[in-house]
Amino acid sequence: MNCSISGEVPEEPVISTKSGLLYEKRLIERHISDYGKCPVTGEALTMDDIVPVKTGKIVKPRSLTAASIPGMLGMFQNLFASDVSLRLPLQEWDALMLSNFALEQQLHTARQELSHALYQHDAACRVIARLKKERDEARSLLAQAERQAPLPASAATANVSALSNGKRAAESEDMGPGGKRMRPGVSDSIIAELTECNAALSQQRKKRQIPPTLAPIDALESYTQLSSHPLHKTNKPGITSIDINLSKDIVATGGVDSSAVLFDRTSGEILSTLSGHSKKVTSVKFVAQNDVFLSGSADKTVRIWQGSEDGKYDCRHILKDHTAEVQAVTVHATNNYFVTASLDTTWCFYDLSSGLCLTQVEDPSNSMGYTSAAFHPDGLILGTGTTGATVRIWDVKSRGNVANFDGHTGAVTAISFSENGYFLATAAHDGVKLWDLRKLKNFRSFELYDQDTPTNSVDFDHSGSYLAIAGSDIRVYQVGSVKAEWNCIKTLPDLSGTGKATCVKFGPDAKYLAVGSMDRNLRIFGLPEGDDASTES
Repeated sequence: MNCSISGEVPEEPVISTKSGLLYEKRLIERHISDYGKCPVTGEALTMDDIVPVKTGKIVKPRSLTAASIPGMLGMFQNLFASDVSLRLPLQEWDALMLSNFALEQQLHTARQELSHALYQHDAACRVIARLKKERDEARSLLAQAERQAPLPASAATANVSALSNGKRAAESEDMGPGGKRMRPGVSDSIIAELTECNAALSQQRKKRQIPPTLAPIDALESYTQLSSHPLHKTNKPGITSIDINLSKDIVATGGVDSSAVLFDRTSGEILSTLSGHSKKVTSVKFVAQNDVFLSGSADKTVRIWQGSEDGKYDCRHILKDHTAEVQAVTVHATNNYFVTASLDTTWCFYDLSSGLCLTQVEDPSNSMGYTSAAFHPDGLILGTGTTGATVRIWDVKSRGNVANFDGHTGAVTAISFSENGYFLATAAHDGVKLWDLRKLKNFRSFELYDQDTPTNSVDFDHSGSYLAIAGSDIRVYQVGSVKAEWNCIKTLPDLSGTGKATCVKFGPDAKYLAVGSMDRNLRIFGLPEGDDASTES
C-alpha cells in the first residue's frame, strides 16, 4: 500500500472516508491546510474525513544485497546518493513531494488537453481535405457544363467564325437542311494553295537525298533504353499518342488522364501540362510554325493551343464539330490547315488560324467510324483508317474517296506515309501491311504478334529509311522496296510491364525512339552517349 501523493509506503498511513485513498498523514494534513480538498479527486476534504490506519509491527526480511557486508555498503551508498529524504529535512521533503504531485497532475491535464487538440486538428484536416475535393469536383463539373451548354439565342446569329474568349462556338453555326451545319467549303484560293504546295514538295522529293546526319543501321542495332519519364497521373495511367517537334526536340504525349504533356527531351524537363479535355486525349500534333499545338479527345472536341514566350500554352479554340470521339488529328504540309477524324463517320477540314471547319466530309455509303488519319507528304492525299478494317484514300481537293484498301482484321489503329511518297504503312489487330500507292496494292505484310495482341502504332522516320512498329514490343525495320526485303534490325522490349506499347515516334534523324505504353512513362530508346561518338567516327 503506497501513499497516493508520494508513491512510497507511508510511515503513518491514513485513509480518506470519501475517496478511500491512502495517504501519508503529514502530507495530507499539509495539503488540506493549503487547499482544503482531495489532491486526487479535487472534492472538499477536512481532517475529520481522515481516518488513521493501524498496522501491525512487521519486520521486513532482508534483501539479498543485505546478506553480505560489501552488499550492505553498496546499498547504503546508493540509498544515500538517491534518496532525497536522507539529505533533506522532513519539512522540505514533504514540500517536495507535494510539489512533485502537483506537477504530475498538471502534466496529466496538459497531456489530455494536447491529445484533445491533436484529435481536433486531425478532424479539421480531414474536413478541409474533403471540402477541397468537393470543391475541385464542383469546378470540374461546372467547367464541363460550360463547355457543353449551348450559347444564348443572341449569339446564334453571329458569324460562324466569331470568337468568344478565344474559343470558337460551333453551336452558333447556321443549320442547313436535315439539321446539318452549313460549311463555307474549300475555296478555289485554298485549292490553289494546296496544289502549289504539292508541286513544290513533289519537285523537292525528286532531288531528295538521305541526310548524312541520319543514324546508321549499326547505331539502331545498339539502341537501348536511355531514360524513362513519368509524365502522366498514376490514378489514370496510359499514354495514347506521341508527336515530336523535330526542330526543337520537344516530345508531346496525350494521356488517359485527359491531359497533354510537352516534354523537353534535351533538358529532361516538363515544359507544360495542358489540361481542359474531360476524357482521354487520343491524338496530339505539333504545327511546325507559330508554336501551335493540337489535341483531339474522346470528349468529341479538338483544342488548338497557342504557345507564348514564357513557355505557357493557352487554349485558343475549342472545336465541337464532331458528335463522337475524335480519334486522329493530322496537319497539312502548308501548316495552315488540318484534318480531324472521328468515330461519327466524318472527317473535318479546318483552317488553322480561325479554327473554322471549312468542310465536314461524310460518305453515305460508309457506316464505319474513323480510327486513324494521316496526310500524304505532298498534301493532296488523305489516308483514313476505319473501325471496319478498311483503309480509305481521299482526294483532298475534291473530298472524294479515290481508293479503298481491304485485307486487315480489326480496326485500323495507325497510318503512316513514307517520305518517298510511294509507300503507306497501316497497322491493325492482325499486324502491319505495306501498300504501293502507285499500283494501289498490298506488297508486304508483317504478322508480328499472336491473335490476342494488336499492333497499335506504325511510323516512318522523316527520311523514309526506317519503319517502327509498336505492339507487345517495339520493332525497327530497314525500309526496302516492293521486291527487296524489309529487314528487322532491332527489337526492343516493352519495359512498362503492361505488354502493350501504344505509340512510337522517331526523333530527329532517327537518333532516338520515343515510346508510350499503358503505364504513365515516356521511354526514350537510343544510342548511349559513349557509343554515339564511336559510331559517328
